[in-house]
Amino acid sequence: MGVKSVSNALDMKAISGGGGYGGGEGAVQEADPFTHVLLLDEIMQEGDPILTYRVWDALVKSFASQMKSVFNASSFVKEIFTVGYPKLLSMIENLLERISRDTDVKEVPPALSSEGKEQMVAAIENFQTAFLALCLSRLSDLVNSVFPMSSRGIVPSKEHISRIISRIQEEIEAVQLDAHLTLRVLREISKVLLLLAERAEYQISTGPEARQITGPATPAQLKNFMLCQHLQEVHTRITSMISGLPSVAADVLSAALGTIYGVAADSITSLFQAMLDRLESCVLQIHEQNFGSLGLDAAMVNDASPYMEELQKTILHFRKEFLSRLLPSSGAIYTGTENICTRLVRSMASRVLIFFIRHASLVRPLSESGKLRMARDMAELDLAVGQNLFPVEQLGAPYRVLRAFRPVIFLETSQLGSSPLLQDLPPSVVLHHLYSRGPEDLQSPLQRNKLTPLQYSLWMDSQGEDQIWKGIKVTLDDYAAKIRAKGDKEFSPVYPLVMKVGASISRNAS
Repeated sequence: MGVKSVSNALDMKAISGGGGYGGGEGAVQEADPFTHVLLLDEIMQEGDPILTYRVWDALVKSFASQMKSVFNASSFVKEIFTVGYPKLLSMIENLLERISRDTDVKEVPPALSSEGKEQMVAAIENFQTAFLALCLSRLSDLVNSVFPMSSRGIVPSKEHISRIISRIQEEIEAVQLDAHLTLRVLREISKVLLLLAERAEYQISTGPEARQITGPATPAQLKNFMLCQHLQEVHTRITSMISGLPSVAADVLSAALGTIYGVAADSITSLFQAMLDRLESCVLQIHEQNFGSLGLDAAMVNDASPYMEELQKTILHFRKEFLSRLLPSSGAIYTGTENICTRLVRSMASRVLIFFIRHASLVRPLSESGKLRMARDMAELDLAVGQNLFPVEQLGAPYRVLRAFRPVIFLETSQLGSSPLLQDLPPSVVLHHLYSRGPEDLQSPLQRNKLTPLQYSLWMDSQGEDQIWKGIKVTLDDYAAKIRAKGDKEFSPVYPLVMKVGASISRNAS
């Protein structure tokens, strides 16, 4: 009866004629009224498999062969079962659940083994494979239509991107009731995201006009900005879409989402690097200024130093031409939501502050009026970065370095060693600043090694604090040898202080 009912259910004539099939059910577990021997005991011999298993095996074999034949022979049924596979699977699982529930009798083996259930699900596997292929081709076709390979210069609209995201959401929602099927669909979505990343990467402009920073934003840059925002939108929306799913499901998409994020960052990273290089070159001009002049007239001028004015103008230009197009439309620098652009801006702002303090600490000589001018430059930098790049108080350590260095330059050398301000400064900054308070005999690592500030700075970028201290220690040994050679017993008060700060670095390193 079971075999017949499957055959009737898949009979095309019956389906098209609207006819159904009604069958009866028979009870198996009944007693012989004379001998009271159970029918099951009568027909089953010792060592035979349980009757329910035999019945189930026959049913599933027939079901599997019928499913295979309609998959190959009837495009109508194949399409219905492929498109509606999640529904078909749920009907099968409900059937298995019902049989298990209805045959759950105490002290009697289960009517269905787990292998038996797997057999039934395996019988419709052809349709699952076709369903997943259909899901992949639907999404791939959409990506291909939005990013055609033939036209390199056309960037899709926001609506196009929203359509892709909505479609992905629909595919996930269609299968979300079944955990295993959800994982399989997510694997197909992962392939689509990689295709999307590849197509978007093909559209990125990488020539000189994508990296220029002196004029207004070029068409190539505007195109890259749009691609970056599109990919960021995909990354954000899909990440939040799967946030409610079990972690195993999110893991399936993590590599593809990482690729999307990487391509989005690639589209604007070279521009940010060019901007940062320009800001660093402005800061390096600090070494062309005279901070050693003793006249009060230098302290009375209220304007920022020329290099700082140029730095401010440059930051303002970047903000107006580039960052305003990349940051949220509200125009706010930072609204609390992290994205690729805010991360790059944050890192650029942090680097500018750290780079400035590094080079301010290398300035030598530094007179009292020079200190006033440097303090004013720091205030201007604080303002320029905070208003146009990133809220400085949210930068953490780099901002604490800027805040601490300003009062440190005004401390007496005798007060320096015990000042709590030193805790916020990298030891190398303190050490380099101390040279500005030392005698000419105490050569800085820059002078001793005949390096330009840029060369020394590049070397510092690749070294840890302990390596920088080793370079400084050599100059201290030179100084001590000079003093002894002169027969002097008097060392500059800076000398023991530099040794003390250096010793703390060695302790931390070990």
